[in-house]
Amino acid sequence: MLLKKMMLASRATVDRLPIYYRSLKEAMQEGIEIISSEELGRRIGVTPEQIRKDLSSFGEFGKKGVGYYVSELKRNIGEILGLHKQWNIAIVGTGHLGWALAHYRNFSEMGFLIKALFDVDPAKQGLEIDGVAIEPINKLAEVVAREQIHIAIVAVPSEVAQEMTNALIAAGVHGIWNFAPVKLVVPDNVSIVNADLSAELATISYQLVHRDATQKV
Repeated sequence: MLLKKMMLASRATVDRLPIYYRSLKEAMQEGIEIISSEELGRRIGVTPEQIRKDLSSFGEFGKKGVGYYVSELKRNIGEILGLHKQWNIAIVGTGHLGWALAHYRNFSEMGFLIKALFDVDPAKQGLEIDGVAIEPINKLAEVVAREQIHIAIVAVPSEVAQEMTNALIAAGVHGIWNFAPVKLVVPDNVSIVNADLSAELATISYQLVHRDATQKV
């Protein structure tokens, strides 16, 4: 039943789950044991009705008239998101963006461990970030197998992004987080999320321009 419900959950619902998880984690740190959908919604700017609808996509949580037990709901959402597992990550490309992502502390707090780094620049190869050495691309398959990499972050120029993605998939990686500004082609058994930073900035630009135009009317 849970599997069927999970398959029916919308992308928007799944995208909100990490926000619920983070807010519940903060509530636990504050010593809160029980939280209502109203309070949870107030914390993250989502209506109580939306929270209840989202959670109903995965099962029955909480008690009517009481609320949600914070630690229990956090654990359940974590399991839905797969955060009860350890996910080993490789970053391909250690330019400014890749370097910054390698230093991002919140990854490890959620079970995402940077276990491999790759770059074509010989001057970077051998350097370490938090104890992980930057490897040459020709060692990609070897290191992916040795470190049991599940997810790869692609932070390389667009002209080589597909080539690097193909190599990662051939090496056994089944999750790609793509920061290259190009559409990558992957087989059906590989999950991919695209983070197009320039497009997202353009969206903000659009919103600002049209907000100003509306205010002038």
